[in-house]
Amino acid sequence: QVQLVESGGGLVQAGGSLRLSCAASGGTFSRYTMGWFRQAPGLEREFVASMWPSGAKTYYGDSVKGRFTISRDNAKNIVYLQMNSLKPEDTAIYYCAVGPASNPLKYWGQGTQVTVSS
Repeated sequence: QVQLVESGGGLVQAGGSLRLSCAASGGTFSRYTMGWFRQAPGLEREFVASMWPSGAKTYYGDSVKGRFTISRDNAKNIVYLQMNSLKPEDTAIYYCAVGPASNPLKYWGQGTQVTVSS
């Protein structure tokens, strides 16, 4: 049974930083793409960042490029999202998603709330 548990969310002032973590268990995560999405109230879920299993490739949504950094520790089965220069529009529930190349969004965590005050 694959489980993903996000942590690290909270309330931060604009311009501040947070680091989200997603701890995975129950699978061979070194072979999985790992990524982050977010969803703000009333809006559709938005892609934030993703990383290949090897870490060789990373991708970012346009709204977070240059501010957010995705990383992973395959030995610990954890994917991180370092968020800097946070803006009020970054307020959302952040979800991690993992899966094989054939279905990179196969598994989802429960989400962690990030609130950025102005």
